[in-house]
Amino acid sequence: MENEKNKNFKKVILGIVAGGAILGLVVCFVVAYNKTKKSSSQTNSITTNTTNTDTASSDTTNSSNTTTSNSSTETNNSKNLKITAEGNYDLSGEYESITVNTSGEVTLNLNNVTITNSSGPAINIEKAKKVTIVISGTNKITATTTEDLDGAIYSKADLVLQGSGSLDVKSNYDGIVSKDTLVIKNGTYTITSSDDGIRGKDSVEISDGSFTINAGGDGIKSTNDEDLELGFVTITGGTFNITAKSDGIQGITKVTISGGTFNISSAEGIEATYVKIDDGTINIEASDDGINASQKSTSGTPTIEINGGNITIKMGQGDTDAVDSNGNLYINGGTINITGNSPFDYDGTAKYNGGTIIVNGEQTNTITNQMMGGGMMGGPQGDMQMNFNGGKRDR
Repeated sequence: MENEKNKNFKKVILGIVAGGAILGLVVCFVVAYNKTKKSSSQTNSITTNTTNTDTASSDTTNSSNTTTSNSSTETNNSKNLKITAEGNYDLSGEYESITVNTSGEVTLNLNNVTITNSSGPAINIEKAKKVTIVISGTNKITATTTEDLDGAIYSKADLVLQGSGSLDVKSNYDGIVSKDTLVIKNGTYTITSSDDGIRGKDSVEISDGSFTINAGGDGIKSTNDEDLELGFVTITGGTFNITAKSDGIQGITKVTISGGTFNISSAEGIEATYVKIDDGTINIEASDDGINASQKSTSGTPTIEINGGNITIKMGQGDTDAVDSNGNLYINGGTINITGNSPFDYDGTAKYNGGTIIVNGEQTNTITNQMMGGGMMGGPQGDMQMNFNGGKRDR
């Protein structure tokens, strides 16, 4: 009898143990399922491109974005992305800011990205060997910046932009800024800025792309006035619709245009110490000078050299010059069609070696020299026009 009781007691104990084990398995399954469901519901991931898991960090908020690359992954809801290691970063969705600080090269692949920052640059490149921004899809950047960090995209490193997508930039200061070299290879850009649209310090080099720029300052400019070999703008292709309150295109040392289509409405159309036009279709409406060579650096004598292209310049009323050189002027080819009372103004030597010159509807092979700006647009009104070197004031 005693043995029978012991057997029954053991069965009860075994049943309790078995039940507990089953209950434990059920609980584990539910917890695992909930974790899996929660993980799958995350809308953004930050993936770095190196074995260092700290290469990309973020401030956690409720947002939706995706950042990926080649190796380790950190998943969270981030609007402020900080990149501290070289490599490729694929981004999509919404952000407040993207900051790059590394000694290596970084590529930011923007695919349908929206960045809105009310207290600084949308993309701030504090340090890098070089940063390349590749755009695909439709991307929008809006920034309220400061005088020190004055670009919606602001880079202290060499900056390259390229891609088949579009980038819409709005800024209370400058649009796209590099404190080093700025290269744009292609893409579609719409830039609205209270000051400059595109600015590179050492140089701006554009080979293709479509640009619509509405700037409260200059449209495109390079600003290095310390190195005589820098501070230049070189454009070999692209389509440019520029509206600017100051200069459409400005370089300190040199502006070279060898291709592209330009529609410029500004105070001065193109300005540098040396302006060289080899090709392209250039339409300028200006209220001051259409093309101006002035002593913006000590790199050489102010010079305008026109070798080709189709150039149309329409000047506003008053003290205005279509082609104004504070030094020399050389026309070697191309077609120049000028509407205005002061077609040419130069302080040095002017030489006509070829090309077609049309002034107010009449073809001529003479480069006249306007000592002073004229009256109403369309013809001289009491101004002195001479075929020798003038003595006009430097503007």
